[in-house]
Amino acid sequence: MLCSPPASQIGAEVSPSTLFAVASILEGCAYINGSPQNTFVPGAVELAVQRRVFIGGDDFKSGQTKIKSVLVDFLVGAGLKPTSIVSYNHLGNNDGMNLSAPQQFRSKEISKSNVVDDMVKSNPVLYRPDEKPDHCVVIKYVPYVGDSKRAMDEYISEIMMGGTNTIAMHNTCEDSLLASPLILDLVILTELCQRISFCTESQPEFQGFHSVLSILSYLCKAPLVPEGTPIVNALFKQRACIENTMRACLGLPPQNHMLLEHKMQRSSQCSKPGVTDAVSKKLSALSNGHVQNGLVKLHGH
Repeated sequence: MLCSPPASQIGAEVSPSTLFAVASILEGCAYINGSPQNTFVPGAVELAVQRRVFIGGDDFKSGQTKIKSVLVDFLVGAGLKPTSIVSYNHLGNNDGMNLSAPQQFRSKEISKSNVVDDMVKSNPVLYRPDEKPDHCVVIKYVPYVGDSKRAMDEYISEIMMGGTNTIAMHNTCEDSLLASPLILDLVILTELCQRISFCTESQPEFQGFHSVLSILSYLCKAPLVPEGTPIVNALFKQRACIENTMRACLGLPPQNHMLLEHKMQRSSQCSKPGVTDAVSKKLSALSNGHVQNGLVKLHGH
């Protein structure tokens, strides 16, 4: 049996965060990566899956990127075509100092830029295949401002009859005070997921979540997902995933926001006892993929 020499002996670079992640996995302790470094290399992910230990990341989503994931989702959903997105930051804490290194900045640039990709792909009417907005991210280290980060954004969108719409934003935020609650939320949610098991009709045996805990995407800029899984960056979809998971734990159907029982022509009947419950059950079946004959009809013009 041939064994490869350690990476340190062949000159390969292993990041300290990867070493911490591997050590945590070997101890059976979940590891959440709150920075943009390339921590979860394929070997680390494979080890976590083998050991059935949760890993999650990457890069806490606390300010500018969270706003971007909401605003771009709104613009694309409203039929406005973002064509240029420019984001500028300067800060003076340790995060800013570390990001002044070219390699560190490149990983941050990628995690901040990829946040719009799935929202662009969701609207093939606005964007041709492989088309995406010009997206520029700039981060500068300014020691004087300390933890009080400045973020400025400009969004230019194409609108009707060749017009353009420009949105400019300025945000001043305390970087650590925004990130600290995310750490608490990530730890609490990860611990809760360790106590959840579930089954489906196709797989009736109870099992836990995949080791790559994609439910944490709501709190991370560059969501880590199992191989072959679609990446979702739209903030409200990420939140809905957590909400519906919690509802499932309570035996409640997923929330689909249709409220169809209140949109019927004879909606007054829905106020009678038993009618609302009956409609809700039908809607629950519909949301779970079981279409009831006569519940929803599409009428042509």
